[in-house]
Amino acid sequence: MQFISHYESPIGRILLAADSIGLTGLWFEGQKYFACTLDQEREEKEIPLFEAVKQWLTVYFSGEEPKSCIPLHMIGTAFQKEVWALLCTIPYGQTVSYGELAKRLAAKRGLPHMSAQAVGNAVGRNGISIIVPCHRVVGTNGSLTGYAGGIGKKAQLLALEKVDISLFTVPQRGTAL
Repeated sequence: MQFISHYESPIGRILLAADSIGLTGLWFEGQKYFACTLDQEREEKEIPLFEAVKQWLTVYFSGEEPKSCIPLHMIGTAFQKEVWALLCTIPYGQTVSYGELAKRLAAKRGLPHMSAQAVGNAVGRNGISIIVPCHRVVGTNGSLTGYAGGIGKKAQLLALEKVDISLFTVPQRGTAL
């Protein structure tokens, strides 16, 4: 059984989902793949985990790096979970390219290379936005691309973390605008 709750962030309403193991989803309403791992059977209920997640988000949106750890229950393929684990290693206020993530995953697996596009697809399917920081991944060419919540929200999240977003370009066309 999954439980859901909502959080009103400064950049949009967020849907939270959790089960008995941990947080299973954190989506901006209307984003690409919105609620894609949400069970048909769910209950809107304020459980203790949601209190911790909302506190984490409040600290985050105040411009500070949250120090608490949220128990996660990531739902996806083994490959996706491997990529999402790498996302969790990107420090607050820093960015890495899809190509760099692919290199890290290849090295971890003992491979000479890995497809940045495959890694990008897994990043895009991350169902626990912000806490699993997919917004910190940018294009190799310096483009703010590929955020399911939209480029505007990605820019706002990076700016909140004091990343100099003037160093990046905004794509003029694409599916993540």
